[in-house]
Amino acid sequence: MNNNITDRAADNIRVLTAAMVEKAQSGHPGGAMGGACFINILYSEFLNYDPSDMKWVNRDRFFLDPGHMSPMLYSVLSLMGHYTLDEIKLFRQWGSPTPGHPELEVERGIENTSGPLGQGHAMAIGAAIAEKFLTARFGDWMSHKIYTFISDGGVQEEISQGAGRLAGFLGLNNLIMFYDSNDIQLSHETKVVTNEDTGKKYEAWGWNVIKINGDNADDVRDALKKANQEKDRPTIIIGKTTMGKGAVTETGEPYEKKCKTHGMPLSKAGASFEKTVTNLGGDPADPFKIFDDVEEYYKKVREDKIKNAKIKKEIQVKWEKENPELANKFHKFFSKKAPDFDFSSIVQKENDATRNASGKVLEHFALNIENMIVISADLSDSDKTNAFLEKSKAFVKGDFSGAFLQAGVTELTMGAVANGMALHGGVIPVCGTFFVFSDYMKPAVRLAALMELPVKYVWTHDAFRVGEDGPTHQPVEQEAQIRLMENLKTHSHKRSFLVLRPADSVETTVAWKMALENMHTPTALILSRQNVKDLPAKANSTRYKDSLEASKGAYIVNEISGKPDIVLVANGSEVSTLFDGMTKLIAEKKLKVQLVSAISEALFREQDKTYQEKVIPSDVPVFGLTAGLPITLRGLAGPFGKVFGLDHFGYSAPYKVLDEKLGFTEDNVFNQVIVYLDEYKKMKK
Repeated sequence: MNNNITDRAADNIRVLTAAMVEKAQSGHPGGAMGGACFINILYSEFLNYDPSDMKWVNRDRFFLDPGHMSPMLYSVLSLMGHYTLDEIKLFRQWGSPTPGHPELEVERGIENTSGPLGQGHAMAIGAAIAEKFLTARFGDWMSHKIYTFISDGGVQEEISQGAGRLAGFLGLNNLIMFYDSNDIQLSHETKVVTNEDTGKKYEAWGWNVIKINGDNADDVRDALKKANQEKDRPTIIIGKTTMGKGAVTETGEPYEKKCKTHGMPLSKAGASFEKTVTNLGGDPADPFKIFDDVEEYYKKVREDKIKNAKIKKEIQVKWEKENPELANKFHKFFSKKAPDFDFSSIVQKENDATRNASGKVLEHFALNIENMIVISADLSDSDKTNAFLEKSKAFVKGDFSGAFLQAGVTELTMGAVANGMALHGGVIPVCGTFFVFSDYMKPAVRLAALMELPVKYVWTHDAFRVGEDGPTHQPVEQEAQIRLMENLKTHSHKRSFLVLRPADSVETTVAWKMALENMHTPTALILSRQNVKDLPAKANSTRYKDSLEASKGAYIVNEISGKPDIVLVANGSEVSTLFDGMTKLIAEKKLKVQLVSAISEALFREQDKTYQEKVIPSDVPVFGLTAGLPITLRGLAGPFGKVFGLDHFGYSAPYKVLDEKLGFTEDNVFNQVIVYLDEYKKMKK
């Protein structure tokens, strides 16, 4: 290979990178300049994709972990023709397609939203697992590589422990990671915080470790060739690169390996932007320019990629003709449509815990939804994802014919891996753990919402009724926190999250129906550990038919005639507690009570005003019951409503004792409502 043009192209990337940050007067040029050699060779010589068909499902994928190095990615993608020079001039500006950290846009070549360090390479691992899963079902014709790029910061983030262990354990030889090891961090050199042998660490996890000079084109090329030939292990290429490669001062002295170039424009960091551009072969008067020879070179690269993709597509066409049934399944997997499933056929055990009811649904999914992958953070027996596992089998090195991932005790890694699976496409990821440990997952959950990924979360042990495990395991504030995501809109102006806490076993079936059909955002199911009394069906109806009304976010559980004296509202297991309290209120106080199960307030607020007014009339007193913070139901109760909940952590005791001690009984509901109705009358006078 002619390294003259290779080096020229890398320098062109460095010039464009420096120019973007300089014009914006904001950004991170140093690392991006240092990684230019690798990214140039990866895109020009190794990454298999179709520039004329960016969503081609059989493409190699590239996941950037250090999102602050976005100028490097935008630069190489501009050489490939996916960004115009005018667009990269708008780096970090309002309305620009080149934000400070890359945001998912496959049509442009951005495979993942990145920024919080560590998650990008964990997403790549999820994509690599998805590739293995699909190849096991459709054949080696569709095998492809997953590349990822990580920095010192990503290696230091705790998620790298879970991600590295998992990839090595599974032997993901389709995963190739470049570690941009430049010894510089934002505030100081890496030696200030670590002296670990990163190579030894990854070797211990079962990775193939290759150490190179990351600034040398031949070294990079040779390492990528070896990585592509690896049959049993994921590969990490540890490239020693130069922070701010090519940067010089006003007098022409080298200004490389400086912390300051990590996070500020070259001119503010102590280097000369103009002299650096000149040093790299560019024109300081017109730095936003693709060199003529580089433009010609990348034109040929683009043409070759389209030709190579055409060959692979022809192989697929031949395979489809020879395997029409598998081909039909393949296209269904990648359709981004919810699979057909008859939820009405599921028979739930009476008065069961909603986690068990979820397990019953997952058991049916294992037998009927062939592209679902279920993950558990070492809690499958407790979160009842084991019902899926028992009808499938766990992934192991060399065998991805199953559909279950034993993630180990790594909730954040699990969440990011699930995101990577969803980003790859063709699979439906589900992951489970205790609800209180959703705190560990929040960074990945947030990115799933931002990227509009249809990941399904199974969060069990939903409240203080976890009991004897005590306050560390008893969610109180978690529901209020996660429901904030339902109030957050994505950039496409959609609700970013769907949170469902079903009232009984049959409503859990319907909650799963809602989750499976939601292919536009993440969905969380919040489920009970303890058994929950089933709600009765309405006259001439069935509990399943009644529960279908949960698709509107909230619905009336019982039937009454005329205007109610009071509305009782809750979600989850508190609905059955309210039902018992309602029965006593009707029997002893002759009140006309309307009971509402509100599985998702945000979804309820999207219904028409007439329906909302019917379910929770604005001129009727409203009493809410929640095992979490009262604010969880405050919006539904309204300004004159009352919510009984917790304002403190839980305690260690059997859950029935806790119900009694904390006031979650029919008697306390009765007493609270009587007091509240008297208060309401006084407020309304």
